[in-house]
Amino acid sequence: MEALVKEVREFVISRWRLGELHGYRHWDRVYDNGRKLLTPECNELVVALFAYVHDACRQDDGFDLEHGVRSAQWIETLRDNLLKSLTDDEFHMLQQACLLHTTEHMTGNPTIDACFDADRLDLWRVGITPDPDKLATEKGKQIARSTDYTSMLIPWKD
Repeated sequence: MEALVKEVREFVISRWRLGELHGYRHWDRVYDNGRKLLTPECNELVVALFAYVHDACRQDDGFDLEHGVRSAQWIETLRDNLLKSLTDDEFHMLQQACLLHTTEHMTGNPTIDACFDADRLDLWRVGITPDPDKLATEKGKQIARSTDYTSMLIPWKD
């Protein structure tokens, strides 16, 4: 698993052309958050891969509501090579997590919801304190309640 995650991370970094706001440091934090959110019901590989592909098709570091749709479509092009070891179920969950992470609050699927929260727990980087009531998992809510974000908050600049 780790080798595939590393390969995907390196591939996405090699094609990234935007700034750091949604770049590899954010992806690494989403990866770390995802590991904290894992439960026995979660697919660890999907949560890890989501960290590195969910923002890969952003067109800018500002408001880009369609980037999840583009990422879900883009990973189709990786299905027969870089992501060939994923089962159909894993690939579908990864695609749904990318597709919905900008528009949905919760799906009820523990893996997809962990992906959503892994990303949302990093909102502090744009000056937003993660709201436990807007997180999809119990672990995510607990992390948000117990984290002091005041020293981490950075005002977002265009």
